Amino acid sequence: MAEKLIEMFSYPFMVRAILVGSLVSLCSALLGVSLVLKRYSMIGDGLSHVGFGALAIATAMNAAPLAVAIPIVILAAVLLLRISGNSKIKGDAAIALISTGALAVGVMVISMTTGMNTDVYNYMFGSILAMSSGDVELSIALSAAVLILYVIFYNKIFAITFDETFAQATGVKANLYNTLIAVLTAVTIVLGMRMMGALLISSLIIFPALTSMRVCKTFKSVIINSAIVSVICLFVGISISYLCATPAGASVVIVNMGALLVYTIAGGVKSGALRKK
Repeated sequence: MAEKLIEMFSYPFMVRAILVGSLVSLCSALLGVSLVLKRYSMIGDGLSHVGFGALAIATAMNAAPLAVAIPIVILAAVLLLRISGNSKIKGDAAIALISTGALAVGVMVISMTTGMNTDVYNYMFGSILAMSSGDVELSIALSAAVLILYVIFYNKIFAITFDETFAQATGVKANLYNTLIAVLTAVTIVLGMRMMGALLISSLIIFPALTSMRVCKTFKSVIINSAIVSVICLFVGISISYLCATPAGASVVIVNMGALLVYTIAGGVKSGALRKK
């Protein structure tokens, strides 16, 4: 087993996958806590469908996938916030509206151009081999930017996560920081789609946050634990994928499911012990 894991690091594509995957998992875990607490966790699923549509268009145009997808998904994230702000269309309906529309555009473009080839399959379900050296460099730079911005505006993000109305009353520009969260989420979603796939990338946002909330009770402890759990699950999932020749994205999600189960049991035991006291 140990020899196999050491051998895994001898392949450049595995090193790229672990490096980028860890950064994306870290970004997803941090943003996921706010999104889950604000009951906006499905934005990841909606934006991943938009990302699929953008990647389909990029493939049809023979353009750089990330260069096309990132601005389109960011625009969709901002538009999603604007639509959600309309009292006539609620948040979940706005996500469904944009995600299904983008997915339909992507499928239509694919059917009229390249057809369901290997690249399209990789975008849907993810592939470790899908990331080039250029993608890795861009992913590292953008992931670093996401992390830096999150740390800088941590206090503002905390404020609008727990009580947006009170935050506005104290002078916090809630709309600005909601937009910031949406933009950072959009960038993270696009970066993670190459490895996790459009159908599974939202799991990186939802699972670590929900897992940590089973045991941790404060915002900071949930964030720290989410980051640790997310990166560990990513590494374990990719290792299982390499050792057992299973899809990387699905392996990571299943490990996250296992972590959620363990934390749920631990949280139940902890609650029971406290009640007895």
